[in-house]
Amino acid sequence: MKKFSSLFSGLSALFIFFLAACAASGRNNDSTEPILTETRRPLPSLTVTPSPVPPSATPSQTFTPTATLHPLTIEAMRQGVYPGSLPVIEEQLAPGANYSRAIASYQSEGLKIYGLLTVPDGQPPLGGWPVIVFLHGYIPPEQYQTTERYIAYVNYFATRGYIVFKPDLRGHGNSEGEARGAYSSPDYSVDVLNAINAMRQYAPANAEKIGLWGHSMGGYLALRAMVIDPNIRAGVIWAGVVGSYSDMTYNWRPTPIPTLAATARRFSQEILSTYGEPQQNPDFWNSISAISYVSDLSGPIQLHHAQGDSEVPFAFSQSLYDAATAAGKEAEFYAYPGDDHNIANSFGLAMQRSVEFFDRYLK
Repeated sequence: MKKFSSLFSGLSALFIFFLAACAASGRNNDSTEPILTETRRPLPSLTVTPSPVPPSATPSQTFTPTATLHPLTIEAMRQGVYPGSLPVIEEQLAPGANYSRAIASYQSEGLKIYGLLTVPDGQPPLGGWPVIVFLHGYIPPEQYQTTERYIAYVNYFATRGYIVFKPDLRGHGNSEGEARGAYSSPDYSVDVLNAINAMRQYAPANAEKIGLWGHSMGGYLALRAMVIDPNIRAGVIWAGVVGSYSDMTYNWRPTPIPTLAATARRFSQEILSTYGEPQQNPDFWNSISAISYVSDLSGPIQLHHAQGDSEVPFAFSQSLYDAATAAGKEAEFYAYPGDDHNIANSFGLAMQRSVEFFDRYLK
């Protein structure tokens, strides 16, 4: 029991640190930096040496595969059905410069999930408007509001001919359900996959031209979705939590979290008691790590990460870029020296690169 308690406290603190780290993403994400005009170019691969995995004592317990897949595993999620539903316009908002804005809802596992929906003005192109499903970073659910945070980001895409749908994950804003977190529960991933299929049913949208944009925790969700749904055309990830669970456990040095949310405690305890830590049971932890399935990416990815990011390690994006290119996948990686988790100092340049990328693969 003493050994388990030590493992639980370490890894459960890690789960909560993920939330705390991503929470910082909400501080400056309405930046409106002017657009820079530097020529877009793929970043050469950098060499990042991960921190060594600490030596492991011989496990006192052997963890054998269970007959039933854990719902967080990629294989289990691939077996799921995510029908979404036809989006319902709940409330019209003041329009943007050249697009309409509304609060829309859709269904996810019987829950009503809300989100911000923008649609360009004018006649849609043949087949409908391309779509960006926009996945926000962690914001404390009790503080989250649909029309706050990431406003400049959404506006940037919306004014350039994209439908943008930013779902309020369950337990956020007015969305139904319990906010159980992204890293020890499949709930948010389910909401994302249902949001994608909701957009495929939306008449103004081109069902075959849907991409994902994700920041921090949203990057984690975007990567998972792209190895589960084979029809996502492209993804852009900023400062994503995209390392393996092993890397996130051993090669990240989180600040200790003094308190642990009851919900996260319950789910992380269940995983640890059943499967052990990554050193004891690497097969399981690889099975829930999207980076282990990078050869199945549904489309090209573009990664952005500040080298000065103190919230999510730069090495996570580097590892994903290296894995994707080694697997023969199309990938771009941009580093921003001296910038922060929100890439605030280079916001305009990073957004310009993101739009150019989506233009190539969604238009």
